[in-house]
Amino acid sequence: MGEKVLMKGNEAIGEAAIRANCKAFFGYPITPQTEVAAYMAKKMPKIGRTFIQAESEVSAINMVYGAAGTGVRCMTSSSSPGISLKAEGISYIAGAELPCVIVNIVRGGPGLGSIQPAQSDYFQATKGGAHGDFNMPVFAPASIQEMVDLIQDAFDVADMYRTPCMIMGDGMLGQMMEPVEFKEKQARELPEKTWAANGLGGRTEHNVINSLYLEPELLEDHNTHLQKKYAAIKATEVRYELFNCESDCDLILVAYGTTSRICKNVIKMAEKEGIKLGLVRPITLWPFPVEAFENTIDKTKHGYLSVEMSCGQMVEDVRLVASGRKPVDFYGRSGGMVPDPTDILNKVRDIVGGAK
Repeated sequence: MGEKVLMKGNEAIGEAAIRANCKAFFGYPITPQTEVAAYMAKKMPKIGRTFIQAESEVSAINMVYGAAGTGVRCMTSSSSPGISLKAEGISYIAGAELPCVIVNIVRGGPGLGSIQPAQSDYFQATKGGAHGDFNMPVFAPASIQEMVDLIQDAFDVADMYRTPCMIMGDGMLGQMMEPVEFKEKQARELPEKTWAANGLGGRTEHNVINSLYLEPELLEDHNTHLQKKYAAIKATEVRYELFNCESDCDLILVAYGTTSRICKNVIKMAEKEGIKLGLVRPITLWPFPVEAFENTIDKTKHGYLSVEMSCGQMVEDVRLVASGRKPVDFYGRSGGMVPDPTDILNKVRDIVGGAK
């Protein structure tokens, strides 16, 4: 075991990115993720790496496009409205097949909303995030330690598949402090970046980074190529946790991020009343962990309860996977309100008919 350090979530993101060999960070301050940029502003120049506070979120994501095009590891971070401003650039990055990491520390919405934690960007993150036919892997950590670990994984997945990857945490994860350990991870074998626009390097022609295809046949071929890549990501990069699902359950909760931690407390509270609950915790929101539900659908008497800090977003994917085989209920809080374990348990009682 290495030494653990007490760190705020946003600062731990920055340190993890540096240790993952992030060479360039481009960002713009917005609560509740500003400490990511502040940490990188302090640390990156001291070790000979690039930090730029752009004049806007639009500029920041296009700087990421340029840096990623040269083959260096780079990232940006923002919070909900800032990610919306980056959306066009994210689509260009996906279309040009450029690896990068995008961090979204989600705040309440819609609009300017509030600086309180939320999970209401699920649709935006998992259903493409911008215009066109594309997806990007989305990792949803439930602790600062997991956030640190997933930063390395996100950079590796980005390089492996030439794709933007998102780390999506809520404002609570960004602002809270927990002990973290920066572990030495086994290096993943990654392909050489022979596509990068970084000089001739022995080639006879320069590489060109582009997402523009004027001929519809060529653009369709490109989309077909992207879809094959996304199918490969679905086959190999899905991650989830099953908690207390070893035996039959009265009901299985579905939650990610901070909400999943609350649900683990609900499971303990329900156990005292004789109610057996399990938990499916998606770690990748895209690809969605279909396998987790196939492995549990015969173990739940009353189906699933999706618990979210939103008005109901992930629940739609749970219903798609359940395909009518078991009921799917929803409990959510929004606008920065955090679900209370007692209120979740009351919802559970309503579904299962009280204590056994």
